[in-house]
Amino acid sequence: MPKPTGAQHLADTLTALGVEVVFGLPGVHNLPIWEALAHTDIRVIGVRHEQTAGYAADGYARTTGKLGVAIVTTGPGAANTLAAAGEAKASGAPILIIATDIPSTLRRPGVVRGVLHETSDQQAMFTPVTKGGFTVISADEIATTVREAAELAMRPQTGPVYLGIPTDFLKEPAATHRRKPAAPPALALPDTLEAERLLIGAKRPLIWAGGGALRSGAGPAIGLLAEKLAAPVITTFAARGLLPPDHPCLAPNPVHAPEVGALWDEADVVLAVGTDFDGLMTQNWAMPQPPKLIAINVDALDAAKNYPPDIMLLGDARDTVEALVVPERPGLHDLSVRLKKIGDKLRHRVREEEPQAADLLSTLEEVVPKNSAIVADMCVAGYWVGGFHRVPSPGKLAYPMGWGTLGYGFPASLGVAAAGQGRTICISGDGGFLYGCGDLATLAQEELPVTVVVVDDGGYGMLRYDQDRENLPHRGVDLDSPDFVGLARSFGVHAERVSGFGRAFRRLLSEFIDADEPNVLVVRAKLTPPVNTSPRWYRT
Repeated sequence: MPKPTGAQHLADTLTALGVEVVFGLPGVHNLPIWEALAHTDIRVIGVRHEQTAGYAADGYARTTGKLGVAIVTTGPGAANTLAAAGEAKASGAPILIIATDIPSTLRRPGVVRGVLHETSDQQAMFTPVTKGGFTVISADEIATTVREAAELAMRPQTGPVYLGIPTDFLKEPAATHRRKPAAPPALALPDTLEAERLLIGAKRPLIWAGGGALRSGAGPAIGLLAEKLAAPVITTFAARGLLPPDHPCLAPNPVHAPEVGALWDEADVVLAVGTDFDGLMTQNWAMPQPPKLIAINVDALDAAKNYPPDIMLLGDARDTVEALVVPERPGLHDLSVRLKKIGDKLRHRVREEEPQAADLLSTLEEVVPKNSAIVADMCVAGYWVGGFHRVPSPGKLAYPMGWGTLGYGFPASLGVAAAGQGRTICISGDGGFLYGCGDLATLAQEELPVTVVVVDDGGYGMLRYDQDRENLPHRGVDLDSPDFVGLARSFGVHAERVSGFGRAFRRLLSEFIDADEPNVLVVRAKLTPPVNTSPRWYRT
């Protein structure tokens, strides 16, 4: 019996790893992978742009916690995924980008000979935007290298990994993998005694939870600890959904509102779980250093790079929080009442300041099923959703505020929908949607359950706002929009148009969500940016 080829080893290894869906675009160099995957149970979703493959893998990973896989071809095909890799790295999304490279037989060390799609060092392009990278050195190494790359992507802190395979190895007969990948060292449970003493003695403790807390499944443990301490919990953009919206300790979003920011200012002890205190959440570190800071993280350097902790607990977020032993203290009811008053005040302010945003947020809360996920792009409507939407559970909001990549929303929603966890709602602006609108073809062909809400304000509304604030003329921000309804229908996707976020929007969105087909709802509306956008930060 002939040996399996390298491509067959790749497909078999992905199957063994439990991969159920991959996203990709075929090219002359990677066709053997497509053939090998056709003989597995893995669903292959072909997209119209390699960047979409990366974003879709990211969306899939965020909503499921599983490995997202993108398969692309050599040179420019691989390079087209760099923005998606950067977003995945900044947001901790575990994705594996598998790219072919030029045939090993045509490579000459130190020389770019002009082979089709040749790059001097393809793996090096990915170094700044990935957690790590591998280039296969023989067909026999494919299976083991795929497994090593996947395990690196899934190991906390999770993130994107690049895997390059010279195209000639895909057709070569390959032996089974030669070595067993080394198991990562287990993190020992840290000594929590000093942290417990600090928390017990705190008068106004506060818990700040980031994406690492959500990815580790630490929500229930954090919720229980917060109740015992009567401590408010502030969640970062990456941790939305960590606690249910009705949890008595969950602070209203966003922390960029002064009433919520006051919770940080008043705290005498802050417990930071799975966070690096990035600039977007801290208003570029204008928040003061707390009197005492306890950090729980799998990466000590990452945890301490912005606000140095007094106590560093190196370990898994869920396991470490569960290990903290503190007695119950009074004050939970009073805290709950205070947080509710803050939430009511913020909702009233939104209604007074931007009624259309209030209508959008209330409609999403009332109409979107709890099992549905929302994907928000970098647009004014997306900023309102990312800042204020009450996310029902983990994995129900994907938001590109790690790296901040415009055009993330629609492609990522394809990956979220492919996870098979209910209808996905994408909130996109007209500018960002045009980045990937060609993948309406993918949406139609794969019949993915996605409702795309395109908020058309005639250009780049956030940038227009920036120019208006500085009394500058509009340059490059007022754009001619296509007929989005006609565009979607030309791909065979049902679409309608509505003005504003009033009753007609609510009715149509409800109908679109209940439909059995993908659809696009175009909303003509101009929104002012919320307080969580940098021009409106109150601390700067």
